[in-house]
Amino acid sequence: MVTVTDVFPRSRAARAGIEKNDILLSINGKEINDVLDYRFYLADKKITLSLKRGDEYFETVIFKGEYDDIGLDFETPLMDKKHSCENKCIFCFIDQLPKGMRDTLYFKDDDSRLSFLHGNYVTLTNMRERDIDRIIEMHISPVNVSVHTTNPELRCKMMHNKRAGEVLKYLTRLADAGISLCCQIVLCKGINDGEELDKTLHDLIKLRPALQSVAIVPSGLTKFRDGLYPLSAFTKDDARSVINQINAYGNWCLSEFGTRLFFPADEFYITAELPLPDDSFYEDYSQIENGVGMLTDMKTSVEFELEDLTPYSDFRAPRQISIATGYAAYEHMLSLSKRLEESFKGLKIEVYKIKNEFFGDSITVAGLLTARDIENQLKGKKLGEALLVPSNALRADGAVFLDDVTPDELGKKLSVTVVPAQSEASDFIRCALGLN
Repeated sequence: MVTVTDVFPRSRAARAGIEKNDILLSINGKEINDVLDYRFYLADKKITLSLKRGDEYFETVIFKGEYDDIGLDFETPLMDKKHSCENKCIFCFIDQLPKGMRDTLYFKDDDSRLSFLHGNYVTLTNMRERDIDRIIEMHISPVNVSVHTTNPELRCKMMHNKRAGEVLKYLTRLADAGISLCCQIVLCKGINDGEELDKTLHDLIKLRPALQSVAIVPSGLTKFRDGLYPLSAFTKDDARSVINQINAYGNWCLSEFGTRLFFPADEFYITAELPLPDDSFYEDYSQIENGVGMLTDMKTSVEFELEDLTPYSDFRAPRQISIATGYAAYEHMLSLSKRLEESFKGLKIEVYKIKNEFFGDSITVAGLLTARDIENQLKGKKLGEALLVPSNALRADGAVFLDDVTPDELGKKLSVTVVPAQSEASDFIRCALGLN
């Protein structure tokens, strides 16, 4: 049961007499515990809602379209508390955060509902048979799973959870029920790479056709690892070996099934000092949120946008700007900036690579830059009319960097307008041209 926190005026729920603070018990006799129950049982065109108001129990019937909302709101989007992670993974990034940051950064979620609603990856360790039954009954798909290894003993060791190995059986249950699976492997040097990675990739192939894609990403290691499991970064030669290993499986799958299934993260190519694959390699970019193909997609999209400059005809030269980015994306951003300068005469762009002093220089991705590092390294630099910063370095609502500094606050310290720019091509170009 869940408490109604608001009823939208003139909605079906309002017309049916439902009020704020009523408790929703069930829909068509099915108990409602969270957003998945609510959405699933709300799909019928005729629904009978059982509610409680004070000590009074009552029912109301609503007729609706198959996918129409009825106008109820609840305390949280999940209509329940988030399920926290029960693991203590040896590579967990949250365990590597310094003290004193905002509380929300230290919460570890491992919630299958967020996998379906927002694409979060889950380990399955806090799920039971009834949870799997519900996913299958509701046909919740896809489910995004952090696999890491299919060796049960090694998975228990990597996650410090005695259930981590036994829940691997859920993958087969979900696959057999036709639930699509997107997986990720956080690769730790000397732990789940080499022969262990061979085993994992070989085992995952057996989940076809439910298996949609697998991202293999390197573990992120900050300088705050005192007292944690000793891990080391992949070298250039390591990264090249990993890429060759993954792509051997990917090429075989491509020839056998028409999809390569397995994709190395961009970070491996950058560490290996190898060129990124072209657009066709990434197929439908199903793992872009895992940093797989992100740079190639942006480059391809920018080139496509620049085929027609009409949408940008309001640009007025001259304009000089600057871009702050991480070491990993520096060459990429430099290339894109030169391409923009060629297309828009009078546009000048200075690209600055920011060393991550906050987390440690082994963290090179732009999404983990802090305002403090940008400020310290760009003081006195020629920044032009605007400084573009990666929008993914900010909280989801775009309000603050990881160190709780807003773009406006950073701009005042550097005496420049700070503009969060998305990787989406048209937004990036418009930000660069001052048309956003």
